[in-house]
Amino acid sequence: MVGLLLLAAAGLWGASGLTWSHVTATTPGTGAVTATEVPVAEAVPSVTALALVALAGVAAAFALGPGPRRVAGVLLVGSGAVAVVGGLSGGADSAWPVLALVAAGIVLAAAGVVLAVVAGRLPAMGARYAAPGAAKEAARGEDDLWQALSEGEDPTAGK
Repeated sequence: MVGLLLLAAAGLWGASGLTWSHVTATTPGTGAVTATEVPVAEAVPSVTALALVALAGVAAAFALGPGPRRVAGVLLVGSGAVAVVGGLSGGADSAWPVLALVAAGIVLAAAGVVLAVVAGRLPAMGARYAAPGAAKEAARGEDDLWQALSEGEDPTAGK
């Protein structure tokens, strides 16, 4: 799933630099013809943001609990759909930018489906990532603290 998200992010980011269309304009009075390339990032402005959403999906897969992961998966599916619709919106001079956006959108949506389905089976970040002594210190009661003082230890050391 993480690989799919990274692939989608790379595909969307790469597609943003492709040429969506060529615009030719004639200058009135002089008759000079000017040709301009329109990149995908201008024709479909959401493509760069969608690449960042795909990268945020990687962080969401690791940092969130099962419920929020499912929500993130659904949001990733929706983001993939936005990329597909943007690619199919028309106006492209060639098939390459359309294929790039549609393929990356499908990969992003697939990663979202996988995240939503396996959300409960992925390990959650939690107390095991806390400092080694934090859980033990949190479990100590007031009597333990007085006992530590009686034994010559400083129970507040390291805080």
